[in-house]
Amino acid sequence: MSYARNQAVAAYGERIAADHLRSAGMDVVDRNWRCRQGEIDIVARDGTTVVVCEVKTRSTDRYGGPVEAVTARKAERLRRLAHAWLEAHDEQPEGLRIDVVSVVVPSRGRAKVTAIRGVA
Repeated sequence: MSYARNQAVAAYGERIAADHLRSAGMDVVDRNWRCRQGEIDIVARDGTTVVVCEVKTRSTDRYGGPVEAVTARKAERLRRLAHAWLEAHDEQPEGLRIDVVSVVVPSRGRAKVTAIRGVA
């Protein structure tokens, strides 16, 4: 798959994930936030909890499912990024959670979205 196609699939997956979070009652407050340490795909609020969401989009499961791509190293980086976002936005929420939103986009039909809460 070409780089441009990968980027398009990833952007589509992030839109689907944001819609999914909204439909679950969350408020999406930031998308594709970057700092020198990396990028957070989506930051949302679930009541008084700030939720940092890593979105993993795949068109096939040939290389494993989207959630399998979140290794212990990636989870640690997400924790650091979450704290950087809180500091940059002068936030002190009651709770902080890191979720993974898996989006599988088949060649035909609707995307399948699965949110896994509290992965890190």
